[in-house]
Amino acid sequence: MGIKELSHAAERKAFSTAIDGFLKHIKKKDYADRSQAYVKLVDTAATFWKSVDKDKMEGVKKALSNPDNRWVKFINRVIDETDPHYAKTMLLNLGYEAFFRGTKMIRANRIKYGCNIPWLILFDPTMACNMHCVGCWSGTYGHKSNLSFEDMDKIVTQGKELGVYLYMMTGGEPTVRMKDIFRLAEKHNDCFFGLYSNSTLITDELAEKVRQLGNITFMLSLEGTPDTNDERRGEGHYAKVMKAMDILREHGIVFGTSVCYTRDNIEAVTSDDFFRLLEKKGARFGFYFHLMPVGNNAVPELMPTVEQRKYIINRIRYVRSDKCDFGFFPMDFQNDGEYVGGCIAGGRNYFHINSNGDAEPCVFIHFSDSNIKDKSILEMLQSPLFMEYRKGQPFNRNQLRPCPMLENPQLLRKMVHDTGAHQTNLESPESVEHLCAKCDDYAAKWAPAAEEVWREETHKPKAYVNYSEEHVEHPELAAFQTEANVSDAARKDPSLAAYRSDSDVTGQKVFDSSLNNNEQGLKKEA
Repeated sequence: MGIKELSHAAERKAFSTAIDGFLKHIKKKDYADRSQAYVKLVDTAATFWKSVDKDKMEGVKKALSNPDNRWVKFINRVIDETDPHYAKTMLLNLGYEAFFRGTKMIRANRIKYGCNIPWLILFDPTMACNMHCVGCWSGTYGHKSNLSFEDMDKIVTQGKELGVYLYMMTGGEPTVRMKDIFRLAEKHNDCFFGLYSNSTLITDELAEKVRQLGNITFMLSLEGTPDTNDERRGEGHYAKVMKAMDILREHGIVFGTSVCYTRDNIEAVTSDDFFRLLEKKGARFGFYFHLMPVGNNAVPELMPTVEQRKYIINRIRYVRSDKCDFGFFPMDFQNDGEYVGGCIAGGRNYFHINSNGDAEPCVFIHFSDSNIKDKSILEMLQSPLFMEYRKGQPFNRNQLRPCPMLENPQLLRKMVHDTGAHQTNLESPESVEHLCAKCDDYAAKWAPAAEEVWREETHKPKAYVNYSEEHVEHPELAAFQTEANVSDAARKDPSLAAYRSDSDVTGQKVFDSSLNNNEQGLKKEA
């Protein structure tokens, strides 16, 4: 064992000892006393993360010292419900390995290699699935391809060398490959794995094995009421999710949900009743995904309207605010771009490897120019397509329009053409022109609304932003409405008059003006 390995082992041991002391201290349900234990744990963590912002750390400690704080109550509830061994392993692998040690390695390697290095890698063990959900993007791949155990082991082994200790899996249904996933989690017991699952194969036996390992969680697909859920996912699915939640909760496993919101279900998946149900069942976090029109059989008409998207932005932020008391923390993949600096794909904070081994910038972007079977993880991140992502990020200064497909489709067209990336849906290939044509009208209609919402908010500067120093602006956005890729219907829509004007809200001048206004606002606050 080399010096670096010895240092890592010693540091992990010290962190493990600190967690043992913390967990022992909080066994009693003396919540005032617990708050002091939380503060001590933050102080311990600061010794590992020496570059931490001291003011932010003091703010965290102040919040944690108040047992009546909403999020302190939330943490207490999670601790009371979670198996102690599972809790310790999760804190070690997510807290120490991924957040503290991993983040330092990732930031150093971004400089060393001159490319994006992600915080997590998403991959598909299989495309096999026992369901046929309406509008499912993954169904466009077909159901025959699989990553071998050796492929998955290569992904994790090489990812760890770059500082990546968090891995998520989708598919297909990943629990179809649970034997290999358990083997992977056992071998890489310093990593944490999250599985997006339809719940149908979760049993007591599976949950007990997960509890013993301590480094696997689940995000269960659920979309509102029994009617709205089963309409898209098949009769009886809702009941199976309820049963899976009960099993995971009873085994002391932290788990969350995965929600695809559409024009038809958006109210059902954001209602008070839905959030109370998730809280009661034991789900403590959830990822909300905007329906993407991916695949030849996609149904663009299911995409939310402009007003619905404005609604869900406000609704999710309200649920996370101190004005609300739900014991559940939702995250919106499309509308929380501001908190992560815009698009996180292309390896900036994550990328996707499909079940055929193709490296895709995003789970929704089915184009690739490299494959895990003949490339390393680093070579994938340095591929022409991923380097174009790096060069272009952020794709829009308004981070309510983060995506180069959904909100800025002309940019994905250009990147695919410039790099020669190939389509990865082998059974039903979809050209970039066909894909992006389904986004043009949506992008045009969302732009002015996004600008309105963006300007109403105060935007704080980021302490760390992993953008290329060679960042390229996008003047072509200003001319987007005059390009041939916009439909005649969008051109004639009177509601888009402002979008087509000289003061085009997507133009570079408005970008600059918006940025200057934000900077002036920040100076006034200071």
